[in-house]
Amino acid sequence: MAFTRAAGKHRRPSALSRRSANIAGVAALTTTGVIGTLAPQAFAADQDLAAEETGSIRAVVMEDSVTETLAERVEAQATAQREAYEKAEAQRKAEEARKAEIKRKAEAKIRQEREERARAAREAERKRLNAYRLPVAGSYVSTGYKAGGAMWSSGSHSGVDFHASSGSSVVAVGSGTVVEAGWGGAYGNNVVIKMNDGSYTQYGHLASIGVSVGQSVTPGQQIGLSGSTGNSSGPHLHFEARTSAEYGSDIDPVAYLRSHGVSV
Repeated sequence: MAFTRAAGKHRRPSALSRRSANIAGVAALTTTGVIGTLAPQAFAADQDLAAEETGSIRAVVMEDSVTETLAERVEAQATAQREAYEKAEAQRKAEEARKAEIKRKAEAKIRQEREERARAAREAERKRLNAYRLPVAGSYVSTGYKAGGAMWSSGSHSGVDFHASSGSSVVAVGSGTVVEAGWGGAYGNNVVIKMNDGSYTQYGHLASIGVSVGQSVTPGQQIGLSGSTGNSSGPHLHFEARTSAEYGSDIDPVAYLRSHGVSV
């Protein structure tokens, strides 16, 4: 007896038909939200079946691998750029610090040099103000201290006479303040200076006076011109050193000048 193969609905669906059906089913389940309840094993089985039939799983894995490689490259590039920037920034900051240090040292050196010059200038000024000199430059003593004679009311010379022609420049022997400037009787035109060390100096027989009372003077500053005013036998400078402004407090003018470093 011959049997006839059943046709139509009892025939096993092809692999392509099964895959299409699976995809359609998954799409429907995804739309309705049921996909979340599928058992992982069943979903994996469908994937295995799809892979066996079409090879699509290998394409997905390959695509994921390529995507991962690109992401790694992008991240590596970003890391390299960040490291390069950080290195450049560190170098920039180091260079700025180096320049700042050079500038700081240069400024410190300039300040030090300026301070040294200022100290040197102050020291030079101090020495200048404390220096003493002859009241008439290049002169010499023509009549000594305590010389006797009828010319002096006290019977002896209360100072020394420096040789000076009429009109020679007479200067302060040191720093001080003028306490007398005018006519001084037997001294003629005279100037008395209170020195910074507390002593007094007197300059007599001047032809003219160039300072006034209360004026500060420095060593070598001109205070008048030599002459022969007052009780004088001719042009010269009468110079006295005193312990006070009063007559009779005189001390040896030569010893006084020498004690202040003046060669007389």
